[in-house]
Amino acid sequence: MTTQDSQRGQLKGQPQKYNSMLVTIVTESSLEGQLSRELEGLGVQGYTITDARGKGESGSRNAGWDADSNIRIEVICSESMSDTIAELLKEKYYPNFAMVMHSHGVFVLRPEKFK
Repeated sequence: MTTQDSQRGQLKGQPQKYNSMLVTIVTESSLEGQLSRELEGLGVQGYTITDARGKGESGSRNAGWDADSNIRIEVICSESMSDTIAELLKEKYYPNFAMVMHSHGVFVLRPEKFK
């Protein structure tokens, strides 16, 4: 039976892993530039943006027409940064834009990339 280091999520004999949060934002593609600048202004070192399709409260989005498409932004960060991002989105974007954010814990193997 293996033991786990609760501080770092490390299993004996396994590479060292570090706890982080994965923040996922799905929103209107027209916000890509603005949200990128906002995230960088908060100190986020990196993020991934991809096209997103689906259906929800705002109707169906097919990502085929720029004005009617969605993007998914993913950020790996600390729990405190996750909270900061959530507060920014709630206060500045939620009232006027189709947007959803969720986050959950993840382990990363290269923590220096996610400071």
